[in-house]
Amino acid sequence: MTQTAVLALGGNALTREDQRGTIEEQYANAIAMAKSVRSLIRKGWGIVIVHGNGPQVGNLAIQHAESSALVPAQPLFALGAMTQGALGSLICLALHEVCGDEISGAVSVITHVEVDAADDAFSNPTKPIGPFFNADEAKEVGEERGWTMIEDSGRGYRRVVPSPTPKAPVESSAIMTLIDAGFVVVAAGGGGIPVVKEGDTYRGVDAVIDKDFAAERLADASDAEALVMVTGVTNVKLDFGKTTERTVFNLTPLEVDQHLSDGQFPPGSMGPKMRAASHFVEGSTPERRRISAITTPEMVYATLDNAHGAIQGHRGTLIKEPKVDSTDATKDSTHAA
Repeated sequence: MTQTAVLALGGNALTREDQRGTIEEQYANAIAMAKSVRSLIRKGWGIVIVHGNGPQVGNLAIQHAESSALVPAQPLFALGAMTQGALGSLICLALHEVCGDEISGAVSVITHVEVDAADDAFSNPTKPIGPFFNADEAKEVGEERGWTMIEDSGRGYRRVVPSPTPKAPVESSAIMTLIDAGFVVVAAGGGGIPVVKEGDTYRGVDAVIDKDFAAERLADASDAEALVMVTGVTNVKLDFGKTTERTVFNLTPLEVDQHLSDGQFPPGSMGPKMRAASHFVEGSTPERRRISAITTPEMVYATLDNAHGAIQGHRGTLIKEPKVDSTDATKDSTHAA
Protein backbone atom coordinates (compact mmCIF):
# COMPACT_ATOMS: atom_id res chain seq x y z
CA MET A 1 0.00 0.00 0.00
CA THR A 2 1.30 3.46 -0.92
CA GLN A 3 2.50 5.56 1.98
CA THR A 4 1.34 9.16 2.16
CA ALA A 5 3.48 12.15 3.09
CA VAL A 6 2.05 15.61 3.78
CA LEU A 7 4.55 18.35 2.92
CA ALA A 8 4.01 21.67 4.69
CA LEU A 9 5.61 24.32 2.51
CA GLY A 10 6.07 27.84 3.90
CA GLY A 11 4.78 30.86 2.00
CA ASN A 12 8.36 32.15 1.94
CA ALA A 13 9.33 29.03 -0.01
CA LEU A 14 7.37 30.45 -2.94
CA THR A 15 8.22 34.11 -2.33
CA ARG A 16 11.58 34.37 -0.57
CA GLU A 17 12.40 37.29 1.69
CA ASP A 18 14.80 38.77 -0.86
CA GLN A 19 12.24 38.58 -3.69
CA ARG A 20 9.43 40.87 -4.82
CA GLY A 21 7.00 38.02 -5.47
CA THR A 22 6.73 38.19 -9.26
CA ILE A 23 5.04 35.26 -10.98
CA GLU A 24 8.39 34.29 -12.53
CA GLU A 25 10.07 34.14 -9.11
CA GLN A 26 7.25 32.12 -7.60
CA TYR A 27 7.16 29.66 -10.48
CA ALA A 28 10.93 29.08 -10.33
CA ASN A 29 10.58 28.29 -6.63
CA ALA A 30 7.65 25.96 -7.35
CA ILE A 31 9.76 24.09 -9.93
CA ALA A 32 12.46 23.46 -7.31
CA MET A 33 9.81 22.12 -4.93
CA ALA A 34 8.32 19.90 -7.66
CA LYS A 35 11.70 18.26 -8.27
CA SER A 36 11.83 17.28 -4.62
CA VAL A 37 8.30 15.86 -4.86
CA ARG A 38 9.27 13.84 -7.94
CA SER A 39 12.03 12.11 -5.96
CA LEU A 40 9.46 11.00 -3.37
CA ILE A 41 6.99 9.83 -5.99
CA ARG A 42 9.69 7.67 -7.57
CA LYS A 43 10.19 6.09 -4.16
CA GLY A 44 6.51 5.21 -3.97
CA TRP A 45 5.14 7.98 -1.77
CA GLY A 46 1.73 9.54 -2.26
CA ILE A 47 2.03 13.31 -1.78
CA VAL A 48 -0.16 16.05 -0.33
CA ILE A 49 1.23 19.60 -0.39
CA VAL A 50 0.11 22.25 2.10
CA HIS A 51 1.54 25.68 1.29
CA GLY A 52 1.74 28.87 3.32
CA ASN A 53 0.42 32.18 2.00
CA GLY A 54 1.61 34.82 4.49
CA PRO A 55 3.47 37.03 2.00
CA GLN A 56 0.87 36.55 -0.72
CA VAL A 57 -2.30 37.17 1.31
CA GLY A 58 -0.69 40.20 2.98
CA ASN A 59 0.18 41.72 -0.38
CA LEU A 60 -3.30 40.98 -1.69
CA ALA A 61 -4.85 42.68 1.35
CA ILE A 62 -2.84 45.83 0.56
CA GLN A 63 -3.95 45.73 -3.08
CA HIS A 64 -7.60 45.50 -2.01
CA ALA A 65 -7.22 48.28 0.54
CA GLU A 66 -5.52 50.61 -1.96
CA SER A 67 -8.17 50.05 -4.65
CA SER A 68 -11.23 50.06 -2.38
CA ALA A 69 -12.43 53.39 -3.80
CA LEU A 70 -12.86 51.66 -7.17
CA VAL A 71 -13.61 48.03 -6.24
CA PRO A 72 -15.04 46.78 -2.91
CA ALA A 73 -12.34 45.23 -0.72
CA GLN A 74 -13.00 41.59 0.15
CA PRO A 75 -12.77 40.04 3.65
CA LEU A 76 -9.62 38.22 4.72
CA PHE A 77 -11.10 34.72 4.43
CA ALA A 78 -11.99 35.48 0.80
CA LEU A 79 -8.43 36.66 0.14
CA GLY A 80 -7.25 33.34 1.59
CA ALA A 81 -9.43 31.52 -0.93
CA MET A 82 -7.98 33.64 -3.75
CA THR A 83 -4.41 32.78 -2.78
CA GLN A 84 -5.32 29.10 -2.49
CA GLY A 85 -6.50 29.19 -6.09
CA ALA A 86 -3.55 31.19 -7.43
CA LEU A 87 -0.80 29.31 -5.58
CA GLY A 88 -2.50 25.95 -6.08
CA SER A 89 -2.53 26.57 -9.82
CA LEU A 90 1.13 27.60 -9.76
CA ILE A 91 2.19 24.46 -7.87
CA CYS A 92 0.09 22.14 -10.04
CA LEU A 93 1.58 23.60 -13.24
CA ALA A 94 5.08 23.09 -11.83
CA LEU A 95 4.24 19.48 -10.89
CA HIS A 96 2.94 18.78 -14.40
CA GLU A 97 6.09 20.24 -15.94
CA VAL A 98 8.50 18.32 -13.71
CA CYS A 99 6.65 15.02 -13.18
CA GLY A 100 4.88 14.60 -16.51
CA ASP A 101 3.26 11.18 -16.90
CA GLU A 102 4.88 9.91 -13.70
CA ILE A 103 1.75 11.12 -11.87
CA SER A 104 -1.95 10.58 -12.53
CA GLY A 105 -2.32 14.32 -12.24
CA ALA A 106 -2.04 17.23 -9.83
CA VAL A 107 -5.18 18.66 -8.25
CA SER A 108 -5.60 21.75 -6.08
CA VAL A 109 -8.49 21.51 -3.62
CA ILE A 110 -9.94 24.72 -2.23
CA THR A 111 -10.04 23.65 1.40
CA HIS A 112 -12.14 24.96 4.28
CA VAL A 113 -10.96 24.24 7.81
CA GLU A 114 -13.34 24.38 10.76
CA VAL A 115 -12.41 26.48 13.80
CA ASP A 116 -14.20 27.26 17.05
CA ALA A 117 -16.01 30.61 17.09
CA ALA A 118 -15.17 30.90 20.80
CA ASP A 119 -11.42 30.45 20.25
CA ASP A 120 -9.46 32.96 22.34
CA ALA A 121 -7.37 33.80 19.26
CA PHE A 122 -10.13 36.06 17.95
CA SER A 123 -9.54 38.49 20.82
CA ASN A 124 -5.74 38.13 20.66
CA PRO A 125 -4.37 38.40 17.08
CA THR A 126 -0.85 36.98 16.80
CA LYS A 127 -0.34 35.67 13.24
CA PRO A 128 1.96 37.91 11.12
CA ILE A 129 1.03 38.34 7.46
CA GLY A 130 2.20 40.51 4.61
CA PRO A 131 5.23 42.78 4.14
CA PHE A 132 7.44 44.42 6.74
CA PHE A 133 7.18 48.10 7.68
CA ASN A 134 9.42 50.37 9.74
CA ALA A 135 8.03 51.82 12.98
CA ASP A 136 6.67 55.03 11.42
CA GLU A 137 5.08 53.23 8.46
CA ALA A 138 3.53 50.64 10.77
CA LYS A 139 1.93 53.34 12.94
CA GLU A 140 0.50 55.11 9.91
CA VAL A 141 -0.78 51.95 8.21
CA GLY A 142 -2.23 50.57 11.44
CA GLU A 143 -4.19 53.75 12.16
CA GLU A 144 -5.33 54.17 8.56
CA ARG A 145 -6.54 50.60 8.04
CA GLY A 146 -7.40 49.55 11.57
CA TRP A 147 -4.73 46.83 11.55
CA THR A 148 -2.94 45.48 14.61
CA MET A 149 0.81 45.84 14.02
CA ILE A 150 3.64 44.21 15.98
CA GLU A 151 7.42 44.02 15.78
CA ASP A 152 8.36 40.68 14.18
CA SER A 153 11.63 39.01 15.23
CA GLY A 154 13.73 42.14 14.78
CA ARG A 155 12.93 42.33 11.07
CA GLY A 156 10.40 45.16 11.20
CA TYR A 157 6.68 45.53 11.87
CA ARG A 158 3.90 43.43 10.34
CA ARG A 159 0.16 43.14 10.52
CA VAL A 160 -1.12 40.40 12.85
CA VAL A 161 -4.49 38.66 12.60
CA PRO A 162 -6.30 35.99 14.69
CA SER A 163 -4.90 32.47 14.34
CA PRO A 164 -7.44 30.01 15.78
CA THR A 165 -6.64 26.34 16.35
CA PRO A 166 -7.85 24.18 13.43
CA LYS A 167 -10.27 21.34 14.10
CA ALA A 168 -10.47 19.44 10.80
CA PRO A 169 -10.51 20.06 7.02
CA VAL A 170 -14.06 20.02 5.68
CA GLU A 171 -12.94 18.37 2.41
CA SER A 172 -10.77 15.60 3.97
CA SER A 173 -12.76 12.70 2.47
CA ALA A 174 -12.48 14.18 -1.04
CA ILE A 175 -8.75 14.66 -0.54
CA MET A 176 -8.35 11.01 0.53
CA THR A 177 -10.22 9.89 -2.60
CA LEU A 178 -7.78 11.83 -4.79
CA ILE A 179 -4.77 10.40 -2.93
CA ASP A 180 -6.09 6.86 -3.39
CA ALA A 181 -6.51 7.58 -7.12
CA GLY A 182 -2.81 8.47 -7.41
CA PHE A 183 -3.09 12.25 -7.70
CA VAL A 184 -0.66 14.68 -6.12
CA VAL A 185 -2.94 16.89 -4.06
CA VAL A 186 -2.45 20.54 -3.10
CA ALA A 187 -4.74 21.28 -0.17
CA ALA A 188 -5.33 23.52 2.87
CA GLY A 189 -3.31 26.29 1.27
CA GLY A 190 -2.46 29.04 3.73
CA GLY A 191 -3.81 26.83 6.50
CA GLY A 192 -7.21 26.58 4.82
CA ILE A 193 -10.14 28.98 4.70
CA PRO A 194 -11.26 29.36 8.33
CA VAL A 195 -14.95 28.62 8.84
CA VAL A 196 -17.22 28.15 11.85
CA LYS A 197 -20.17 25.79 11.83
CA GLU A 198 -23.63 27.24 12.29
CA GLY A 199 -26.16 24.42 12.31
CA ASP A 200 -25.64 22.51 9.07
CA THR A 201 -23.81 25.34 7.32
CA TYR A 202 -20.40 26.98 7.47
CA ARG A 203 -19.53 30.67 7.65
CA GLY A 204 -16.16 32.19 6.73
CA VAL A 205 -14.37 34.19 9.45
CA ASP A 206 -11.51 36.68 9.22
CA ALA A 207 -8.46 34.84 10.47
CA VAL A 208 -5.40 32.94 9.25
CA ILE A 209 -4.91 29.37 10.43
CA ASP A 210 -1.31 28.39 11.04
CA LYS A 211 -0.23 26.33 8.06
CA ASP A 212 1.77 23.86 10.17
CA PHE A 213 -1.14 23.07 12.48
CA ALA A 214 -3.49 22.73 9.50
CA ALA A 215 -1.02 20.35 7.83
CA GLU A 216 -0.98 18.22 10.98
CA ARG A 217 -4.78 18.07 11.05
CA LEU A 218 -4.85 17.15 7.36
CA ALA A 219 -2.13 14.50 7.81
CA ASP A 220 -4.14 12.99 10.65
CA ALA A 221 -7.42 13.07 8.71
CA SER A 222 -5.84 11.50 5.59
CA ASP A 223 -4.09 8.66 7.50
CA ALA A 224 -0.66 9.86 6.36
CA GLU A 225 2.50 8.16 7.59
CA ALA A 226 4.75 11.22 7.36
CA LEU A 227 4.45 14.94 8.02
CA VAL A 228 7.30 17.02 6.59
CA MET A 229 7.90 20.63 7.59
CA VAL A 230 9.77 22.13 4.62
CA THR A 231 11.85 25.06 5.85
CA GLY A 232 14.89 27.14 4.98
CA VAL A 233 17.21 25.15 7.26
CA THR A 234 18.45 21.60 6.76
CA ASN A 235 18.21 20.60 10.42
CA VAL A 236 16.76 21.62 13.75
CA LYS A 237 19.30 23.32 16.01
CA LEU A 238 19.37 23.67 19.76
CA ASP A 239 20.71 26.83 21.43
CA PHE A 240 20.36 28.58 18.07
CA GLY A 241 22.75 31.52 17.70
CA LYS A 242 24.69 30.70 20.85
CA THR A 243 28.22 29.33 21.22
CA THR A 244 26.60 26.06 22.34
CA GLU A 245 24.55 25.77 19.14
CA ARG A 246 24.26 22.18 17.95
CA THR A 247 22.46 20.22 15.26
CA VAL A 248 20.05 17.41 16.11
CA PHE A 249 19.17 14.63 13.68
CA ASN A 250 16.74 12.61 15.80
CA LEU A 251 14.14 13.63 18.37
CA THR A 252 11.24 11.95 20.15
CA PRO A 253 7.96 13.75 20.91
CA LEU A 254 8.91 13.74 24.59
CA GLU A 255 12.22 15.46 23.81
CA VAL A 256 10.46 18.03 21.59
CA ASP A 257 8.00 18.84 24.35
CA GLN A 258 10.85 19.31 26.81
CA HIS A 259 12.75 21.60 24.44
CA LEU A 260 9.59 23.62 23.88
CA SER A 261 9.18 24.01 27.65
CA ASP A 262 12.80 25.14 27.85
CA GLY A 263 12.15 27.88 25.27
CA GLN A 264 14.32 26.34 22.55
CA PHE A 265 11.75 26.91 19.79
CA PRO A 266 10.17 30.40 19.85
CA PRO A 267 6.47 30.77 18.93
CA GLY A 268 7.32 33.09 16.03
CA SER A 269 9.73 30.72 14.29
CA MET A 270 10.20 26.98 14.88
CA GLY A 271 7.65 26.66 17.68
CA PRO A 272 4.53 25.88 15.59
CA LYS A 273 6.45 23.47 13.36
CA MET A 274 7.85 21.52 16.28
CA ARG A 275 4.51 21.41 18.12
CA ALA A 276 2.65 20.19 15.03
CA ALA A 277 5.35 17.65 14.14
CA SER A 278 5.44 16.25 17.66
CA HIS A 279 1.65 16.09 17.97
CA PHE A 280 1.40 14.15 14.71
CA VAL A 281 3.92 11.52 15.84
CA GLU A 282 2.16 11.15 19.19
CA GLY A 283 -0.74 9.68 17.20
CA SER A 284 1.36 6.66 16.21
CA THR A 285 0.03 3.16 16.85
CA PRO A 286 1.89 -0.21 16.76
CA GLU A 287 0.19 -0.90 13.42
CA ARG A 288 0.79 2.55 11.94
CA ARG A 289 3.96 4.30 13.05
CA ARG A 290 4.15 7.97 12.14
CA ILE A 291 7.20 10.13 11.53
CA SER A 292 7.77 13.85 11.13
CA ALA A 293 10.67 15.57 9.40
CA ILE A 294 12.02 19.11 9.38
CA THR A 295 14.33 20.03 6.51
CA THR A 296 14.83 21.93 3.23
CA PRO A 297 13.11 21.03 -0.08
CA GLU A 298 16.37 19.54 -1.38
CA MET A 299 16.72 17.18 1.61
CA VAL A 300 13.15 15.87 1.92
CA TYR A 301 13.89 12.74 -0.11
CA ALA A 302 17.06 11.83 1.78
CA THR A 303 15.37 12.44 5.13
CA LEU A 304 12.35 10.22 4.49
CA ASP A 305 14.48 7.59 2.75
CA ASN A 306 16.58 7.27 5.91
CA ALA A 307 13.63 7.39 8.30
CA HIS A 308 14.19 3.85 9.50
CA GLY A 309 17.98 3.76 9.21
CA ALA A 310 20.89 4.86 11.34
CA ILE A 311 22.59 7.15 8.84
CA GLN A 312 23.80 10.42 10.31
CA GLY A 313 24.34 13.53 8.21
CA HIS A 314 23.15 14.42 4.71
CA ARG A 315 19.55 14.53 5.83
CA GLY A 316 17.20 16.61 7.92
CA THR A 317 15.84 16.12 11.42
CA LEU A 318 13.44 13.26 12.17
CA ILE A 319 10.90 13.08 14.97
CA LYS A 320 9.68 9.58 15.77
CA GLU A 321 8.71 7.41 18.71
CA PRO A 322 11.59 5.38 20.15
CA LYS A 323 11.67 1.73 19.15
CA VAL A 324 10.43 -0.62 21.83
CA ASP A 325 12.52 -3.75 22.20
CA SER A 326 10.27 -6.82 22.23
CA THR A 327 12.16 -8.26 25.21
CA ASP A 328 11.66 -5.04 27.17
CA ALA A 329 8.00 -4.99 26.23
CA THR A 330 7.60 -8.57 27.54
CA LYS A 331 9.36 -7.64 30.79
CA ASP A 332 7.11 -4.61 31.21
CA SER A 333 3.92 -6.60 30.66
CA THR A 334 5.10 -9.38 33.02
CA HIS A 335 5.99 -6.83 35.68
CA ALA A 336 2.63 -5.11 35.26
CA ALA A 337 0.82 -8.41 35.68
